[in-house]
Amino acid sequence: MSDVKRYVNRDLSWLRFNARVLQEAADTDVPLIERMRFLGIFSNNLDEFFRVRYASIKRMNTLKGKKVKEQLGGWSPQKLLKALTEEVIRQQEEATRIYDELILELEKENVVILNEQNLTHAQQRFVRKYYVEKVSPSVFILLLNDREEFPELRDKSIYLAIKLIRNADPDNPVYSLIEVPSELIGRFVLLPKYGKNYIMFLDDLIRFNLKYAFFIYPFDKIEAHTIKITRDAELDLDNDVSKSFLEKIEKGLKARKIGDPVRFVYDKELPRDYLTFFKENMELDSYDSLIPGGRYHNKKDLMKFPNVGRRDLEYPKVEPVYHPDLDMERSILQVVRQKDVLIFLPYHTFSYLIRFLREAAIDPQVENIKITLYRLADQSRVISALINAAKNGKNVTVVIELQARFDEEANIEWTEKLRADGVNVISGVPGLKVHSKVALVQRREGKKLVDYAIIGTGNYHEGTAKIYTDYHLMTADKRITKEIRNIFEFIRANYQVFKYEHLIVSPHYTRERFISYIDNEIANAKAGKPASMFLKMNSLSDYDMVEKLYEANNAGVKIRLIIRGICCLIPGIPGMSENIEAISVIDRFLEHSRVYIFENGGDTRCFIASADFMTRNLDHRLEVSTPIYSKSVLREIRDHMEILWKDNVKGRIHNAEQDNTYRKVPGPRIRSQTAMADYVAQQLRRGGRQ
Repeated sequence: MSDVKRYVNRDLSWLRFNARVLQEAADTDVPLIERMRFLGIFSNNLDEFFRVRYASIKRMNTLKGKKVKEQLGGWSPQKLLKALTEEVIRQQEEATRIYDELILELEKENVVILNEQNLTHAQQRFVRKYYVEKVSPSVFILLLNDREEFPELRDKSIYLAIKLIRNADPDNPVYSLIEVPSELIGRFVLLPKYGKNYIMFLDDLIRFNLKYAFFIYPFDKIEAHTIKITRDAELDLDNDVSKSFLEKIEKGLKARKIGDPVRFVYDKELPRDYLTFFKENMELDSYDSLIPGGRYHNKKDLMKFPNVGRRDLEYPKVEPVYHPDLDMERSILQVVRQKDVLIFLPYHTFSYLIRFLREAAIDPQVENIKITLYRLADQSRVISALINAAKNGKNVTVVIELQARFDEEANIEWTEKLRADGVNVISGVPGLKVHSKVALVQRREGKKLVDYAIIGTGNYHEGTAKIYTDYHLMTADKRITKEIRNIFEFIRANYQVFKYEHLIVSPHYTRERFISYIDNEIANAKAGKPASMFLKMNSLSDYDMVEKLYEANNAGVKIRLIIRGICCLIPGIPGMSENIEAISVIDRFLEHSRVYIFENGGDTRCFIASADFMTRNLDHRLEVSTPIYSKSVLREIRDHMEILWKDNVKGRIHNAEQDNTYRKVPGPRIRSQTAMADYVAQQLRRGGRQ
């Protein structure tokens, strides 16, 4: 079979994942405001796709050869760029249709979105005053005619493309741009209530006031259409040895702001002469994706669509429950000394991780705290706890990844703050992203230093902890904690590579260890023994790992996959993957945890991991997968996986058609995330499993 038929291209598969997000926006069982917010998530995802993946393929278009096609699953860059653009246009049209439908549905609930043309006299006065007092000081007007250099447009912004026309000289319009200052003011303006809730886009508020903004210009007609540019977000780091890694990142961030354009989105009503003007002056070539759209862009702002006092239009609030083994009366370190504890976010509260660090910060017996950080909340209590520990005389080491995409600037600021407060900061590992989620506390107990560790599947981020499903294992198991120490030693001295008997660590061992476990299942199947795998991850895009799973399939190994995002494997094909089933669950929480379960002849192997089966995770990042040795924790995780597998409400199947068909399972309707919340609540009522 050709590569194209044997694999799903990773980028087309990613777009099908984003189509599943769009399905949530279209789902009438989802509350209205949440549907709006799913549209925002869809748009935000698409922005990042163009800034990263589309930009990478565009760069590959300058290369030729077999290797390029292999990396793209048998596609040439030219054909793939064309296919991606066509699919994006289809999805954008669907998103516009859903948005228009949601506007009508909101009106039925007395939530009305107004534009500049349908304001009452009282609302016009409010909008005029609001513009003068709050908006106009932040509005910059860029005149485009006869400029020597076209201005660099920011890729996080939207612009109103203004065209001023005089009847006496219609062939010589004045072109202008206004950057909509939504980051400063917010995208949505709440107007006074008159029996209904009225909302206005900031862009429309500016449109209403254009005649005042351009009052010094003689014009008979004024037009305004929204445009948006997306730029290549790759960080190009120079090789100047005289500069520190932090200085190189800072220089790369400045260059990113003027990176090459990869997408130009415009209101399809934009006059053709104005579109031509942009194409010529911005030097947009044939591989810059030109996407006609509707009146509004940057729909990522819909993620913050305002609550108008209608709680019934949002998801019911889910309060995280207490863990049955942890309470305010007991030391977390003492509990973990006795048994492993699994924190399951967002069903348990993230505050347990903060408590773990804060307890270590004030415990006079704790000497060392070490942690790896990838992404952090804007107001990070994790950082606060670490600084508290340093001020109490603890030796605190923080490994902070400066190359965490789109969080680089924030991580530079955290680096400077931590160093100013006496924390030892290591800015990642040269040539290797530190993506692992591990923490180590060393406590003096008698004459020995006793290790306590947290190993997780997600970031130490209070914000995402409320909407991402993740595991964090708290343990004092010496088999694990000893090897966590080795990880921090490797980060400190990169030339020293350790062997790991229990942990699975990228970049040196993850691929070969997981392949060895798959080979073990293959051997068991050939020997007539029970053989199966149950794997959960965000993405499966490494073609060698796909081939290994195909090999296991052909040996008779039963394989169940829960893959939220990219799935390059094609399940259910006779002679290739008939023993493989794969589903995706998309719901209110982002399924982010990675779990790898191997039957192993009845002696189950189970790992939770920071790594997906993606080439970058297997070979080019520092990742950690930890075994689950606690029988009670293993039972919990297996129960969670079975609940997910039974989902016949939010589960979709991966198939050759990539049509995101909802999964049909006989029996009662099971929405796995709701069932998961019930499971965790029942655990608390039972007092936990011993």
